[in-house]
Amino acid sequence: MSTRHRHSPLVLTLIAAAAAAVAAPASAQQQPQAPTEELQTVVVTGTYAKNRRTADSESPIDIIGAKELQATGSTELATVLSRLLPSMNFPRPSGADASDAVRPAQLRGLAPDQVLVLVNGKRRHASAVVNVNGTAGRGSAPVDLNAIPLAAIDHIEVLRDGASAQYGSDAIAGVVNIILKKGPTGGDVEIGTGWYGESDGEQVSLKASAGFALGDKGWLRLAAEGADRNPTNRAGADSRNQLEPLYGQVTQRYGDSETKPRNVFFNTQYQLGENTDFYAFGQYGERDSEAAATWRTALVAVQDPAVNGVLPPVRYVQRTPLFAQGFLPLQNSTSTDSSIVAGVRGDIGEWRWDASVDWGRNSFWLDIDNTVNQDLGAASPTHFHLGKLTNTQSVANFDLAREIPVAAFSGPLTVATGLEIRHEEYEIDAGDAASYTGSGAQGFSGFRPVNAGKNSRSNQSAYVNLEAQVTPKLSGALAARYEHYTDFGSTTSAKASARYAFNDQLSVRGTASTGFRAPSLAQQFYTITTTNFAVVNGENRPIETGTFAVGSAAAQALGATQLKAEKARNYGIGVQWAPTRNFNTTVDVYRIFVDDRIALSANMTLSPALRNTLAAQGVQVGAGRYFTNAIDTKTTGVDIVSTYRWNLVNRDRVDFTAAYNHNKTTVENVAANPAILSQNNLLLIDRQTVLRNTVGSPKDKFSLGADYTAQAWSARALATQYGKFTVPQNNAANDQTYGRQWVLDVSATVRLADNWRVTAGIDNLADSYPDRTTTVANLNTNGIYPYSNFSPAGFNGRFFYAKVGYSW
Repeated sequence: MSTRHRHSPLVLTLIAAAAAAVAAPASAQQQPQAPTEELQTVVVTGTYAKNRRTADSESPIDIIGAKELQATGSTELATVLSRLLPSMNFPRPSGADASDAVRPAQLRGLAPDQVLVLVNGKRRHASAVVNVNGTAGRGSAPVDLNAIPLAAIDHIEVLRDGASAQYGSDAIAGVVNIILKKGPTGGDVEIGTGWYGESDGEQVSLKASAGFALGDKGWLRLAAEGADRNPTNRAGADSRNQLEPLYGQVTQRYGDSETKPRNVFFNTQYQLGENTDFYAFGQYGERDSEAAATWRTALVAVQDPAVNGVLPPVRYVQRTPLFAQGFLPLQNSTSTDSSIVAGVRGDIGEWRWDASVDWGRNSFWLDIDNTVNQDLGAASPTHFHLGKLTNTQSVANFDLAREIPVAAFSGPLTVATGLEIRHEEYEIDAGDAASYTGSGAQGFSGFRPVNAGKNSRSNQSAYVNLEAQVTPKLSGALAARYEHYTDFGSTTSAKASARYAFNDQLSVRGTASTGFRAPSLAQQFYTITTTNFAVVNGENRPIETGTFAVGSAAAQALGATQLKAEKARNYGIGVQWAPTRNFNTTVDVYRIFVDDRIALSANMTLSPALRNTLAAQGVQVGAGRYFTNAIDTKTTGVDIVSTYRWNLVNRDRVDFTAAYNHNKTTVENVAANPAILSQNNLLLIDRQTVLRNTVGSPKDKFSLGADYTAQAWSARALATQYGKFTVPQNNAANDQTYGRQWVLDVSATVRLADNWRVTAGIDNLADSYPDRTTTVANLNTNGIYPYSNFSPAGFNGRFFYAKVGYSW
């Protein structure tokens, strides 16, 4: 029996307790506030100055408030962000092992781990899952945005600019800073339900949040969230073999996984002295997921030896007596996130200071059910524990900032400096022996003892940041950061930015920076031997494939060298135009060079000589791969965001938004092929590996939104066009380009007496689907997989939802 639910009672108890607690102050009712008239927001991301507004920023920043976060039927943070941000891409892969449970998001067409995620300005830990299958973000191990509950979030600031000089590694594409709800008053409880037009994917969610006073010197904020989401299935009928018992029926499950997230979050602050505050925030959450592997047919083909030089007809035998009609392996996982940040901040003279410690961990426990290990015959179990991945991060920070009057400047010079020490660990635990013995469990072979181990590293960094209003029209900033890693050495990043306002309506801004991303421990040490599909003699066949740690003897035998940091150069220039208080348009053009981008190599079908070399090490595989600094790329793009507020009578209003992103990535250089691979007619970086980074995500995304807000009700409509994308193959004749897709989301909310509200909506009102995958080279597996994993809007169709909430 599966053990994946072993923690769930604890989390359910915590959620129930938090929900009961947040409901307690319901008697302190307040009437809903009137719509705000303020369009500009004070930001804290990308700046150390006080009271910096979005309009004054030298870099483009998007502010996403609680209203926008609640405006769709989704309870997944990454899904919501992808609908609100034109530069974010969040496809929904299926049949991609752990990537079904922990799906990566991209910003500005770059890799998922090239965007930095902060919570209240503190670095968030990354997921332990490495995306090693053929999906968007292959080879990355980014932060799991969906592990952060919407119930805890006040707003989100998205800095669309390189910021390694300010925040360190990963901030190449930008920074997502999640700001938690705070304060001792107010709260919210909401229950929601939803379902897809295909009568599947039913969902129920419950979330709650409230603040409590800690005497007259502090406050505590609690948030809890849980959901049950049933799977969706858009698979086609199985027509692979007419002899199959279930021929012509739908055997595969292809769509969203079944998921059950449970989360509790806290945020607190307490005044210790006249100028000193203690603060802390943290989370405990679990998400159980059940994803489907590929359907295993009841029969397998056997080719008997030739008789007198003639091959007899292929015959079919039963795969296993345990599943007479075939079977669908189900990957059951539990992703657990724990984090806590604690610190003290205050003022000493003119200086603001902040000292904090930050600890975060993600563990990924993986089982597989409804499957067999064929080498164990009829004695095979049908449940296997496959292993566990764990990623841990510990950070200590000390920051100082102050304003210094400068006679030559129109405003003070903000000086900020600080130190950071970070320690990271990555661990692999082996699975049950039966999960990897012989060919291993069908659907996913477990981690072996040789794969298991713990690895760690540390780094130290120091930064300085200068910002000033130089003249009434000109502001500027300079930043520099030095980092030293124990595993690959040192690096220095720098950034310069400026903004010039011609008048109150028109301004220009620009940035130039260098950046980096350190190779993650997961990319350096993730290792497993499992079954993948590869083209052998023109046929797509299962083959034992080793994913080797780059420093291992096996990887070295295949030409591997130690990973080094990715290096980036970011350039941006933008125009801000605000002819009236209620109308604002920004146009930002950017170019990002990334050298030595890290990628997971091609699945190399090994020659007999290389198989023998690895066999001498005790490694029995037919294919191999490892991480490498593969390519240099150039990304060029533009972001356009325009907003207009139309004020009506009785303080009603309509907010219009138009947003557009275009980006194009080209390859400037491909790393030289290792000599040992060239001698064996193998390519470390094949065509498909290169082009996934350049054409696998849409080059365009355009959205038009309208929000009508009145005293007692509101309505919203958002139309999004997702641009073309291409899924490349090593044979260019088999590439498929998928066309543009429009998706329309609509919703309405009615606010009732006593602070109740009711929301109903339809995501994808027109029931739009992406183009179907063609039958060229049987890329849709005889029609079983009709849609592409790279589809930016997914392929689930129309979604209905309703929510009831109470606020105080």
